Amino acid sequence: MVTRVWDYLVEYHKEREDILEAVETVFGSGRLVLGESVSGFEREFADYHGLRACVGLDNGTNAVKLGLQALGVGPGDEVITVSNTAAPTVVAIDAVGATPVFADVREEDYLMDTSQVADLIGPRTRCILPVHLYGQCVGMAPLQALAEEHGLALLEDCAQAHGARHHGRLAGTMGDAAAFSFYPTKVLGAYGDAGATVTRHPEVESALRRLRYYGMEDRYYVVDTPGHNSRLDEVHAEILRRKLRRLDDYIAGRRAVARRYEEALGDSDLVLPSTAPGNDHVYYVYVVRHPRRDDIIEALNAYGISLNISYPWPVHTMTGFAHLGYRPGSLPVTEALAGEIFSLPMYPSLPLETQDRVIEALTEVLARL
Repeated sequence: MVTRVWDYLVEYHKEREDILEAVETVFGSGRLVLGESVSGFEREFADYHGLRACVGLDNGTNAVKLGLQALGVGPGDEVITVSNTAAPTVVAIDAVGATPVFADVREEDYLMDTSQVADLIGPRTRCILPVHLYGQCVGMAPLQALAEEHGLALLEDCAQAHGARHHGRLAGTMGDAAAFSFYPTKVLGAYGDAGATVTRHPEVESALRRLRYYGMEDRYYVVDTPGHNSRLDEVHAEILRRKLRRLDDYIAGRRAVARRYEEALGDSDLVLPSTAPGNDHVYYVYVVRHPRRDDIIEALNAYGISLNISYPWPVHTMTGFAHLGYRPGSLPVTEALAGEIFSLPMYPSLPLETQDRVIEALTEVLARL
């Protein structure tokens, strides 16, 4: 049996009756597109965050893309973000015609180094896009101050941080808008692609609703501003409504796994995750660091344990973004991390015996290095 970083089957078997009931609810409703399940999830997810609005979308990439467009970001603009992120963050910036500008990340927690952002702001800067990475939040106060000082939009990428808090405030509540992914692996995951963008601003909400529906406002076939077909599916929305009620339980399960890893591996020479001051970590992934990462991963394969790397190739080093002109060494912390970080299995239904198997195998491998 192969142990993977993520597996949904244990959770599915536990929640199967509720999941199938969600599907039946939608199929029996008589409305398969933008019905009560989508509007209900939008209300409930907005309420969870204490925000005005949630607009359900088809995936997390478009949640970033449409969020940028709704905030007025477009061709010729620059967006400050990080390269130590999943490529979709940057793909979405490129998709609206804007140019990504990268800050490095911090050595201690791998989050955006906000001290670098001021020097990156130029005449074309239109937005700051922090990524709440691996399950915890970027320190937002410096970014909020810079956004206000320079008249910039502030869009949070919360794809990895459902339920995470920074000084008591939920990820997604500290900017002008925030993008979420509900890809199945996420802390709050659907059973396929799904996403949403949340906001406190009525004009941003209106723009998002037009953009996800071809650019139409009230009447079908009347396009006010060209948009997209980016609607959240009714089935995924109904499943998410039900799973949202269990979100705090999912987070508690992830934290319990993280505590077991910390207790068992705290004396090893792995660098374990560090929680930034003021943060409540939700452990979307449990990222560790070791200079012999590749040897460890290869050795664990012999135990039937398959691990993941988040992320082995920083975005600025990818061929598709070579035109940005970043040279080796331009983001030294990000580049160093790419050769050393990897993720241990992490999901709330991870069986105790599987956790023990990972811990024991990893301890044996580390002892032999």
